[in-house]
Amino acid sequence: MHNYKSDISQLEDRFMIVMDENQQKRNNWMTLTPIWDKFSNMKSWNGQHRLLPTTDSPTISASTTATNLSSLETLPLTHKNNRRMGTLEENLRVAQPEIEPLQNNQKQEFQPSPKNSINRSSSHSINIYNSTTVEGPKLFTQVLTSLSVSLVSMVVGFVSAYTSPATDSLKAQLAITDIEVSWVGGLMPLGALIGGLVGGQLIEFIGRKWTILVTDILFMVSWILIALASNVWFVYVGRSIAGFSVGIASLALPVYLGETIQPEVRGTLGLLPTALGNIGILICFVAGTYLSWNNLAWLGFVLPVPFLILAFLIPETPRWYISKGKVDQAQNALQWLRGKDTDIHEEFGSLAKSQKESDQSPSYGISDLLKKANLKPLLISLGLMFFQQMSGINAVIFYTTDIFKMSGSTIDKNVCTIIVGAVNFISTFIATVLIDRLGRKILLYISSVAMIITLGTLGTYFYLSEIKVPLTEYGWLPLVSFVVYVLGFSLGFGPIPWLMLGEIFPARIRGSAASVATAFNWTCTFIVTKTFVDILNAIGPHGTFWMFAIVCAVSLVFVILWVPETQGQSLQDIERKLAGLKVRRMSSVANLKPLPSTF
Repeated sequence: MHNYKSDISQLEDRFMIVMDENQQKRNNWMTLTPIWDKFSNMKSWNGQHRLLPTTDSPTISASTTATNLSSLETLPLTHKNNRRMGTLEENLRVAQPEIEPLQNNQKQEFQPSPKNSINRSSSHSINIYNSTTVEGPKLFTQVLTSLSVSLVSMVVGFVSAYTSPATDSLKAQLAITDIEVSWVGGLMPLGALIGGLVGGQLIEFIGRKWTILVTDILFMVSWILIALASNVWFVYVGRSIAGFSVGIASLALPVYLGETIQPEVRGTLGLLPTALGNIGILICFVAGTYLSWNNLAWLGFVLPVPFLILAFLIPETPRWYISKGKVDQAQNALQWLRGKDTDIHEEFGSLAKSQKESDQSPSYGISDLLKKANLKPLLISLGLMFFQQMSGINAVIFYTTDIFKMSGSTIDKNVCTIIVGAVNFISTFIATVLIDRLGRKILLYISSVAMIITLGTLGTYFYLSEIKVPLTEYGWLPLVSFVVYVLGFSLGFGPIPWLMLGEIFPARIRGSAASVATAFNWTCTFIVTKTFVDILNAIGPHGTFWMFAIVCAVSLVFVILWVPETQGQSLQDIERKLAGLKVRRMSSVANLKPLPSTF
């Protein structure tokens, strides 16, 4: 029969050391959550209920987190100096904070002998450490982080929409021509192209968070130049700087969120930048109805301020810290993101292992993106970016007011513009709810079909209008078509290409690959925006919208054949899947425990 008294003696000695060395600290400790109810219903081998043991029990050392508590009696616990210590339950509550850091020293202290080893598969084994201190991941810090960085996306949306409401007052007050107006719109995506190329190196050099902070400051500089402009050249410079910042932010935001959010909610929280970006568009459309171009620019100057404050509350990504050898900072950042009581050891170990594999691989540059293992995720991302922009969305956003004017709709053009902006905003929240339920591909299917139908309808409406078919009774049709078009885009091809930008690239090439994809996206944006008016003049509005509809039809085929589903998968699993390797699920704590229903 096992000698429980000798075993408990070790525990008594350890507890006394802990309590004697930390008396003052112990006085301030909060009582840990009672574990009595968790254990009181445990049954022994003979079917009898037993109380939690206090003495003559198996060893529960600092390195032992699971103990068989069956067939034990409840006895008083007294130290060898006849100093009463209370029950084992009470001492566990007191000593648990000291036991926790010792979990990492299992090979150095109190290793159980084979005779006393614990059968962890036994139904009578209880993990005391996890039962008393480890909780599921907290969402509050992840939501705070996501909202904070997404505020920068709101600025991006405001920048993107600025041309549409500001055009009339720019022409009136600065006397600029239509060609100059096209450059005011076109310089933003051109600057974003350059920013996308620079951003990949920047996020690796100074980190994801500080890169986003730099763009926030540059946005403020750009708006000052525009607001104080005395001629169109100041506007050009301001729009170029704003575009440069947009390109960097478009790259840094999805990478930051992809590396900080747990897989189960990465889709939902990963759409917040798109949602707040659409809020920025809506703010610009509404304010632009009442403000001139320079006052609208002053409003744009104010929007980056909140992130300047919140940036100092959120951490850098754990993955970036690990890549720089800052292990302690990485662990602290991950602990903050998951909650102070969450066991992060498995997730942190997975991150460290992934980084080690990356470090052991040869160094990678832009040319290495063309290697077979990296080519598939690169082509998928480039394809998604291409179809996102060639669907015509930025042309529609930049020239919304002019399009409604051309349509001859009976509804006021400013009202139509605000309605489109509102739908753009609301639809993203619908996508936020659906993306982790339906998955990425289903939403891309819905998005493609909706845009094909609505663009085809718009093309038909403009064609009938051109051949003088009476359409007075259908003056509402352009607005409805635009609303459904924007709704479809915002459900899928709006947010998902950016979300997957932070998901599908291997860690070792993520910076350079995301840089190329972002630059390509803004190249497409520049081409569409700069040539949209010329295309309208060449093939008419009906031909332009039919062309976009055909592109959306091709995008549907692309999604069906090429795009993988990444819903609920860790970044490591996605990488292995795209590389054609067998996926061995390495669950994080987030996967092991249910998410809390409240923050």
